[in-house]
Amino acid sequence: MSNYSSQLRDEQHAVDRAYGRLDELRAQAWKRLERVRAAGSHGSPTQRTERDSFATMYEDRLTQLRAVEDRLVFGRLDDSKGTRRYIGRIGLSSAEHEPILTDWRADAARPFYEATPAHRSGIVMRRHITLRFREVVGIEDEVLDVHASQVGEASASGTLTGEGALLASLSTRRTGKMTDIVATIQAEQDRIIRAPLNRAVVVQGGPGTGKTAVALHRAAYLLYTHRKMLQRSGVLVVGPSPSFLHYIDQVLPSLGETGVVSRTMANLIPGVEAGAVDSPRAAALKGDKRMATVIANAVAARERVPQSLPSVKINGFVVPMLASDIATALNDAKRTRHPHNKARETFVDSMLHFMVMRYTEQLDYDPERSELAQVRSTLRMSDDVRRALNLAWLPMTAQWLIDDLWAKPHKLRRYAPWLSDDDIAELTREKGSPLTVSDVPLLDEAMELLGPDPREAEARNRKAAQRRQDEEFAKETLAQAGIGSGIVSSSMLLDQINGLDEDTTAQRAASEREWTFGHIVIDEAQELTAMDWRALIRRCPSRSFTIVGDIAQTSALAGSRSWRKMLDPLFGPEGWDLNELTIDYRNPQEVSDLASRFAQGEGLYISTVKAVRHIPDSVENIALPDLGQVMQTAGEYAADLATRFVSEDGTGRIAVIADRELLPRLGDAVWRCVAQRLGEHRTESLRAQAAWESQVSLCTPQDVKGLEFDAVVVVEPGLIEDNAPSRLVAASDLYVAMTRPTQKLVLVRTQDDLDHLAI
Repeated sequence: MSNYSSQLRDEQHAVDRAYGRLDELRAQAWKRLERVRAAGSHGSPTQRTERDSFATMYEDRLTQLRAVEDRLVFGRLDDSKGTRRYIGRIGLSSAEHEPILTDWRADAARPFYEATPAHRSGIVMRRHITLRFREVVGIEDEVLDVHASQVGEASASGTLTGEGALLASLSTRRTGKMTDIVATIQAEQDRIIRAPLNRAVVVQGGPGTGKTAVALHRAAYLLYTHRKMLQRSGVLVVGPSPSFLHYIDQVLPSLGETGVVSRTMANLIPGVEAGAVDSPRAAALKGDKRMATVIANAVAARERVPQSLPSVKINGFVVPMLASDIATALNDAKRTRHPHNKARETFVDSMLHFMVMRYTEQLDYDPERSELAQVRSTLRMSDDVRRALNLAWLPMTAQWLIDDLWAKPHKLRRYAPWLSDDDIAELTREKGSPLTVSDVPLLDEAMELLGPDPREAEARNRKAAQRRQDEEFAKETLAQAGIGSGIVSSSMLLDQINGLDEDTTAQRAASEREWTFGHIVIDEAQELTAMDWRALIRRCPSRSFTIVGDIAQTSALAGSRSWRKMLDPLFGPEGWDLNELTIDYRNPQEVSDLASRFAQGEGLYISTVKAVRHIPDSVENIALPDLGQVMQTAGEYAADLATRFVSEDGTGRIAVIADRELLPRLGDAVWRCVAQRLGEHRTESLRAQAAWESQVSLCTPQDVKGLEFDAVVVVEPGLIEDNAPSRLVAASDLYVAMTRPTQKLVLVRTQDDLDHLAI
């Protein structure tokens, strides 16, 4: 009977074989790339282009093969016929086309995540393989058929277990980067990952249930399964903050996928970066779906008949601009259903036509075409005519429109009669004020109605025409070479001529506001307003979404407290599916129970049923006489936790969470205590870390959404509640703050705070 050591050696041989094949494929791709590059720029244009296309293909392959180095192999399936199948990050076959490794996304790998003793799918045993670099350091077996011979073997060798691999992964120190869960995906997660592309899939789950990881693995699965479609349309990932996007940015590459576009709502529009933040009330007002009508009213108000109209003297005749002609021209332009700036071209052409008619009506002869062209040119160049046409149909940019809207309360009152005086006062700001995050969906709405700035549109039209001309040339080139239906398409050929690299789709999608994606992943979706949703639906007309969130964590006043209320109008009652994750993999049971009891007591809906780990003494709740002692004690706990969890190799993360007004004073206490424990030099290094690399963070509850830490200190939670815009928001913020740690939660507060808010 094999013992544990011999089992490790056997699996090491299998792992070595997989890595050996990976190295061979890397070497082959590298040699082919070198050969293509060595050919240089010699040969015909067609030959050079074909070489460039092959070079890009080999570069793409090398990128993929390098990204899957870590934990290449993580599982094995034994079926009832005695066949063994190894599961890994990508599929690998030998030079003789014998399977070595099955891609985790392939149908053949489904039983690794979904098989149970009741529904085995022909599988008798599932093995989890743990690697450190390329070395096998652990194996664990789940026997699904109690009558199989593997039961005795696994029992005798000490490999028989159920969830050790998962628990081991949960106990590792945080690194500031989300790691993939491809080796430990649970059955309820796998079903969501493999859901159909053509629907909106909602992943509702409490803190630590793995909903973000599930969404990212779903994106990788869809890119694998529907590559032909998504390769050209792309996938957009929308997260709550730049720190969050930095936190998750290694997950998809580790699963073999690159080129996905990542955005926050603040930088959703290419070339626009909103840095300011509105008050909670102003943000809620701007998020109201009626704001779409406000923007439409603001645009329509710039399409009108001016009160004063000019007349122009040409060749001795007075040519009037008539109100009736303007009204007709306005209708002509509106009937085109083009965006405002584009439709203005029709309006101007119609008005010049009418004014030329008014000129010819005064003649007693039939003018030649050259005379009429000269009259039209004179009218077009007239300052009075240009000014009147602008008053009648003003060309605008979206940013000018939004800026003007908030700077002029009387206009806002006219466009939004449903707003109260207090609402208008909340929204009013000085002209030229910085763009806020809540302005972005309104800006997007305005861009949709206005279309591009006329000068920008002209440049884009020239670029598009040139692209069409170039692509036609590329098609002819490929047809002449007889390779038009092979690996090189005319679009690929043109991309190579223009020097675009492997991320062409992502580059274009990131630079074009009108780009429509094949799929969108939204994290912390409960925070989105109705106007946010309009902007995102616009980017995915097929309505293929993965929507991730927890309605118990909603901190935006205009966010969602009910998925049905928010999503039914967008997707229809039958157009979306709700999937609920219920198991907390992040928090110790003690932390999860404390946070859940508090949240339920505050009236929040809690999804989590249970946590998978017990850690004694993982919660401490400390009350002190005054705030000065709270500051000092919080600093001492932060220093203790930093000593325990934060390592010089960059692993380990702790957070001190408090209301914004306490952070300056709290920061002084924390860093003073950390310096006493770790020394001045080490403390300065910690303080100099970038926000997304910070091992010791001082932050508000909003700052830590979607993130996790080894340990968390929450300071004066009652003050967080007092300064929140509503009691429900306060409860959500505190629920978020308490559910960030994987190992330890400490609450430090004054006795008054404890009496005010029971946790």
